[in-house]
Amino acid sequence: MFRGIYTGTSAMLVQSTAVDVAANNLANVGTSGFRGRRAVNKAFPSVLMSRIEAADRKEDPPLFRLGGKIPIGDAALTTVLSETALRTSSGALSVTGNPFDVAPGQEGYFVVADGGGNVFYTRSGHFARDGEGRLVTHDGYVVQGDGGPIELGEAEKVVIGDGGQVSADGEIVGNLRFVLFENPTWLRHVGKSLVAETDESGAPQDLDEFRLVPGALEMSNVHVVEEMVRMIDAHRAYEASAKCVTTQDETITRLTTAFGRSG
Repeated sequence: MFRGIYTGTSAMLVQSTAVDVAANNLANVGTSGFRGRRAVNKAFPSVLMSRIEAADRKEDPPLFRLGGKIPIGDAALTTVLSETALRTSSGALSVTGNPFDVAPGQEGYFVVADGGGNVFYTRSGHFARDGEGRLVTHDGYVVQGDGGPIELGEAEKVVIGDGGQVSADGEIVGNLRFVLFENPTWLRHVGKSLVAETDESGAPQDLDEFRLVPGALEMSNVHVVEEMVRMIDAHRAYEASAKCVTTQDETITRLTTAFGRSG
C-alpha cells in the first residue's frame, strides 16, 4: 500500500538535491576557478517494510516477532543520491593584466592554507599581498610555495612566471606549489573555489614542471543555460513525483474509509 509513497518520496529527495546542486553552480558562475558539480544517482536496494506488533503474540512464529515487527514485503525506492561529482573541465580564460593574477594552463590545483594550518586547493589564481608581505588569495588564504608561504616583503615589482616562479624586485623568492589528484571528481568543496582532498580523490601529487598563464584568471566552468535546463528538469520531475505521492495518499485514504465503514 505504501510502496508508491516511498518510491515517490525517494524521487522527490533526489530531485530536491539536484535543484540545490544546480542552484549552487549558478550562484558561483562568476567565481574564478570554480568548478561545478553534478548530482549522481544510483539504484537503491529494496527495503523491508514491516508493521509493529506486540512482541508477545503467540500465534506468530518467533522469527516474525523479532523486535515486535512483522515483515509485510519489500519496497523499492528506485533511485537515491549517490554523490555529487566535481566537473573537471577547464573554464574560459579572462585576461586581467594584473601581475598578481595567474591562471592554470593545465590540469592541477594551487595549494593554499588558512591560519590554522589547514590545507586546501584551488584553481583560482586571484592572488594579492597581505599586510605581512605574504602572497595570499583574494580571500586571505596563504599561497603555498615549494618551501612554505611565499614572502614578498615590500617589493615594488612582483612577477609570477609561467613556470610558477615568483620574483620580487627581480629576485626569485619562491615557486608556487601545483598538484594533481588521481581522482579529482571526488574532491570536496569547502567554499567558493576551494576544495579539499578525500580518501577517494587520493593524496595530492606535486608537479615539478607545469604551465601557467600570467596576468589572467580561469573563470568558472559552469554553463548558465545548461544549469538552468537542469534546474527546470529537476523542478518538473519533483512536481511529478509529488503528484504521485498525493495520488497514492488519496487512494489510501479512500481505501481506509471504505474498509472502515464496512467494518
